[in-house]
Amino acid sequence: MNILIYKSFEMLLRLIEWIILIRVLLSWIPLDRNNSIVKIIYSLSEPFLYPIRQLLRKSPLGDGLMIDFSPVILFLILQFIQTILANILIG
Repeated sequence: MNILIYKSFEMLLRLIEWIILIRVLLSWIPLDRNNSIVKIIYSLSEPFLYPIRQLLRKSPLGDGLMIDFSPVILFLILQFIQTILANILIG
């Protein structure tokens, strides 16, 4: 049963990672932001990235950053969560 719970959370984390990766790739391509697919990806990813961006802005380094590191930090957080879940649920 614990493995089923872990696999479900792992699939959710992978889905979030894919959404973030697609958003990063879309930011490199000059697309219309009013495109329905772009709007969906941005609306699904923004709740995860916005809090990290706010924390980065409040940090001493965040004032003049020209590159958005929030996706990288989110990937690290998701990896950390997956490791913790694996240790708790699988052992």
